[in-house]
Amino acid sequence: MTQGIFPTFFLSGFECSTFAWKDRGRRDLAAELQHYAQADADYAMLRPLGIAVAREGVPWPMIDRGGSFDFSSIDPFLDAQRRHGVLPVWDLCHYGYPDGLDPLGHDFAPRFAAYAKAAARYVGERAHHGPLCFTPMNEPTFWGYMGGEWGWCAPFGGSADYRRRFTAALARADLAAVRAIREDFPDARMVHIDPLIWVVPPRDRPDLAEAARRESYDDAYLAWDIISGLKMPELGGSPEAIDILGFNNYSFGQMEYREGGPHAALPPGDDRIRPLCDLVEEAWRKYERPCIIAETSGLRGGRPDWLNDVASESLAAVRRGVDLHGVCLFPAVDMTDWHSGEWLHNGIADVEPQADGVLRRVPFTPYVEALHRWQRKLNRATELDADSYDRAVNLSEIRGAARRLEVEGDADWH
Repeated sequence: MTQGIFPTFFLSGFECSTFAWKDRGRRDLAAELQHYAQADADYAMLRPLGIAVAREGVPWPMIDRGGSFDFSSIDPFLDAQRRHGVLPVWDLCHYGYPDGLDPLGHDFAPRFAAYAKAAARYVGERAHHGPLCFTPMNEPTFWGYMGGEWGWCAPFGGSADYRRRFTAALARADLAAVRAIREDFPDARMVHIDPLIWVVPPRDRPDLAEAARRESYDDAYLAWDIISGLKMPELGGSPEAIDILGFNNYSFGQMEYREGGPHAALPPGDDRIRPLCDLVEEAWRKYERPCIIAETSGLRGGRPDWLNDVASESLAAVRRGVDLHGVCLFPAVDMTDWHSGEWLHNGIADVEPQADGVLRRVPFTPYVEALHRWQRKLNRATELDADSYDRAVNLSEIRGAARRLEVEGDADWH
């Protein structure tokens, strides 16, 4: 038996961005989605899905009072996790930092480390089960693009140079947080998350091939390289610090290069699309750390087919030797498009606004049924029992299922 890290192979999570948005100021997506108010129901929904692990956010900008911290806003999450037997992976910074703080300033990393230490103590004292799991900085490389080059959110940068410096600053702060947390909780696990991407040049612009390659293999890995110690070793990165790799995967992650960005998503059927298992294997072999698919979802009626594709690609990667510990179907509850505010219909549950203002959660039945089919194929429980933590996932069973099903990588993402 090879013991996994988590009690279930399928994970989920809740949208928790706290960015200062370009035209709307500070936002708290958990509040917009009524997740604080409906935390108990949101976590209760996971039990009949057989999901005992969920990514959850601690809203740094709303908690940090410049030296003191008020964590009471996450008490509903802690209560619901305990009540429904769900292990959290805490996102400590999901695109948002306190007003007045310069991410490129000298005080950014120490302040984040102090907050991370306090957050770990707060949840550690109230945790119903171990291990304590954290994502210090969510998607530092992607945040580098959307906040450091495209100007969607703070710090509203506008160049590739600023983007790289911003990403490096986020990685530096991440490492400071890892050290601060492990002073109190040396066994805490860290999940370091960024998107898996693939960038190709336009067919009529072979002169952009090197720029596309650099984005695929250099820029996309910048934060992981720093946190693992492959780059800027003076910051203290190491394989132990990066710990667990989290690979986010969406259809728009395979792109055609655009000067100035953002790039254009490759359409289904494009012959330049690569199998997801290829991207997973490449990233994993670079660091050789345990990994998960940390976010993935289809849209609307395509969600079951997307799950079928991702599950197959994940098992194909397992057949190649990748140390994969889980697949996170994210989000559990639908979320809105950051730009337009329209519902994306990418959650396990859709949202139906009611006349009284309540955002009612309605599980999307075909998606749930597809999840249960895969759980049965992998010999996983389709709902949680009274003790969700009696044993971790037996990865030998996952590897056996991958061999039995004879799955192969497939570039067809229809």
